[in-house]
Amino acid sequence: MTLLLILLLLVCVYFLLIMPRMNGKPDVSALMGVHYAHRGLHDNKSCAPENSLAAIKKAVENGYGIEFDVQLTKDRIPVVFHDESLKRVCGVEGNVRDYTYEQLQAFPLLQSEERIPLFEDVLAAVGGKVPLIVEIKIHEAVSEVCPRVDALLSRYEGPYCIESFDPRAVVWYRKNRPQVIRGQLSSRFSKPGKPEPFAQMLVHFLLTNVLARPDFVAYCHTHKENLSRVLCRKVFRVLSVAWTIRSQQELDASRRDFDLFIFEQFIPKD
Repeated sequence: MTLLLILLLLVCVYFLLIMPRMNGKPDVSALMGVHYAHRGLHDNKSCAPENSLAAIKKAVENGYGIEFDVQLTKDRIPVVFHDESLKRVCGVEGNVRDYTYEQLQAFPLLQSEERIPLFEDVLAAVGGKVPLIVEIKIHEAVSEVCPRVDALLSRYEGPYCIESFDPRAVVWYRKNRPQVIRGQLSSRFSKPGKPEPFAQMLVHFLLTNVLARPDFVAYCHTHKENLSRVLCRKVFRVLSVAWTIRSQQELDASRRDFDLFIFEQFIPKD
């Protein structure tokens, strides 16, 4: 009997840890009904590379929602760029935060004419025409990044939500801007032959939800069977977002398990 009670207690604690926001939920209807172009409607071999203004504008013109990434420059200006390092996309050494915005403008995106855009300019280009999923990259203190990102979002007139792999960003929004739709990004982080770091394991199994209480969970679709993700969707009815879908076949195979879809490298049929 004692063992059964302990087991029951552990199950209850587990459910409390993974529970999303249950009270005072925001209206998510403005986010529904569209697919989301990953880093804009981009083609990294064209004049519209990822997270460029050109790719953002193409997504808007085609009626797609957009998922993109925001981080800070050395002079603490929010810009839209995915990687911490500049090497892959700009072909130079160092990280985004090592350069001022003005210095970054010397580096083309994937040999195109495009440059790293200001977050403010991306918001202006979208102008509320399509919904946005804004991923916040935390390479600095949360208190440095989130207030600067939110200062621009709070003036933006259009549907959006925020998400992050770092639960501290989601917690910041829970405490400071509870009316904003917030999401926890996650996946399986372990690499072959290496144990998963403890902090990443907590996010992998959504155990940080107890602190962040997200409104949606965005999960890598190839790991959709993760128990915590499944329970969040089926028991707590949390909005479930799939990333990143790269073919119509993957999209069709994910429909039963997710509500919203972030895509790239193809054009969805519906």
